[in-house]
Amino acid sequence: MKNFRFTIGNKILGGFITLILIFIVYAGITIFTVTQNSNLTQTNSNVIKPSLTSIKDFNLLIINSKMLVTNWVYLQSNETDKESLRAIHEEEYPAMKEQITSLKENWEDEEQRLEMDTVFTEFEDLLDVQKEIMESLQTFEDYEDPIVKFMASESIEREVIPRTDTVIAHLNEILVEKQNESEQYEAEVLESSNSLKNTSIILGVIFVILGLIGAFWLASSITKPVNYIKDIIVKLGKGILPEDNDRKFGNDEIGEMAVAVGQLVDGLKETSYFAENIGNGKYDSDYEPLSEEDVLGNALINMRGNLRKVAEEDKKRNWTTEGLAMFGDILRKNNDNISLLSDDIISNLVKYTKSNQGGIFVINREDDDDPFLELTACYAWDKKKYLEQKIYEGEGLTGQAWLEGETIYMTEVPQDYVMITSGLGEANPNSILIVPLKVNEEIYGIIELASFNEFADHEREFVEKIAENIASTISSVKINERTSKLLEESREMTEQMRSQEEEMRQNMEELQATQEEMERGQREREDKEKIINYTNMMVELDGSFYINSINNITSDKLGYASSDLSGTEITKIVESKDAYKAMKNALEANKTWSGIIKLKHKNGEIVDAQFSCGPLSGQDSGGSSYLMIGAIISNEDSI
Repeated sequence: MKNFRFTIGNKILGGFITLILIFIVYAGITIFTVTQNSNLTQTNSNVIKPSLTSIKDFNLLIINSKMLVTNWVYLQSNETDKESLRAIHEEEYPAMKEQITSLKENWEDEEQRLEMDTVFTEFEDLLDVQKEIMESLQTFEDYEDPIVKFMASESIEREVIPRTDTVIAHLNEILVEKQNESEQYEAEVLESSNSLKNTSIILGVIFVILGLIGAFWLASSITKPVNYIKDIIVKLGKGILPEDNDRKFGNDEIGEMAVAVGQLVDGLKETSYFAENIGNGKYDSDYEPLSEEDVLGNALINMRGNLRKVAEEDKKRNWTTEGLAMFGDILRKNNDNISLLSDDIISNLVKYTKSNQGGIFVINREDDDDPFLELTACYAWDKKKYLEQKIYEGEGLTGQAWLEGETIYMTEVPQDYVMITSGLGEANPNSILIVPLKVNEEIYGIIELASFNEFADHEREFVEKIAENIASTISSVKINERTSKLLEESREMTEQMRSQEEEMRQNMEELQATQEEMERGQREREDKEKIINYTNMMVELDGSFYINSINNITSDKLGYASSDLSGTEITKIVESKDAYKAMKNALEANKTWSGIIKLKHKNGEIVDAQFSCGPLSGQDSGGSSYLMIGAIISNEDSI
């Protein structure tokens, strides 16, 4: 230690070692802070944000299931909604549950995971109730059964709606907690950045203090050049950047120090200008670090990159958020008229995306066998191209987007596709964006935008989100229109039923009068039959021409009792075979017959009788029978 001499070089060496240590500490803190911020941002982006999105989608799925099961009960012929409800039960909910479950494994809050499991259980119970309703209303007869329809309606009011509200309430609690977590992560990132800023200030103050201490420490052994360097350092310590000068120094340690200080001043000037530009939001400013090992300069460059990225993402996010809010208001204002809604949407969308022209097409399904796209609104669009034209599925780019259900984005537009026209002329657009209006995999129309500029990724994603909201609104509008139409038809049917009721009342009065008239006719007919029965011979035959019965006149004229002839063949009392054969053939042909038949009296006499015969109808037995009515015209002795 006796040979150790605390020279200027040693002092400078000690000072640089101190500065290096300070820079190392600062770099370590910076790296630790950046790493911590990166981890927080990654957790927020990979877990919290996707969880928020999935929970919102789940919330929408629950609301859709309530609407669809209600339509199942009240809209019997709406097969589209029924298929959508089945898709929720069989495909969408299992996929949604699997997605949220995979994200839920990374949640830090155990209570939130348990709450999510409770929501799944409650929703699955709700799906069971919906399945009971779906199974109870399958056929037309089920819908016509008032008890089944009433029980299904009661299930909607007492089970589906309250349970849906409960599930949504629980899900919203989780959603609020997740949003708070996301805000907390962002606040931690901001707090960490502020901490890094404060650390930089503290280390800067320490650096200045050490510089002043070193200046006074070396004052007694430093010459005029060193005093010059001291003045510069003092000014730097006060935050003053000295102006350039042309003073020359020797090629020694002091000279090297002066050169180094000059470089430091220049570097700090550039750094200050750079920091000031960053503070003013000028992230495109050029800056070169003092060297590859310039920790502060490189840290500032990294900070500039991170701040620029955050600013750009915030700008995009704010642009998207403001647009969604604006179009949400538009969709709420005109949700009862597709024409006004389309005009408002396309004009604002073209302006908001800074496009040059656009059009909105809605699927016309008035004829289910021949659906087509029709232009419902446009902005600076060539209407002549679509004025009387129907676009069918798969026809052109617009029809192809309808067929595939996917967005089409083109930056190489065919020359004859569409032209952007102004007062100065017309030109071909540089990009075309065609987005289907799709919700729950069902397409309701197409939005088409043309622009001289290319659409950024976030702009295309924004249009796709808006398209989904528009599709949902169009679906609601169509349902409302269909409901209004059904109500009008119901009112017309009610009026018709009232008219038919009055007509039925009049018909009942006429029917009652007719019935009374028929009863009088029946009594007259019965009186006539009694007269015929008491004045003429009557013989009833079965289908095999066996005698079923005879009246008293026949019994008196032929001398047979009714029991003598019942069940015997008619030929027992018929003498003339030819006349019998003719009568039989006519009756078997279901015709009437009239003629003279010779009959056998019980005492053997032959009796001529004039008979009219015919088949009887409406017999309870279901078989054929015949009736013979006649009278004796003469008696002959048997030969």
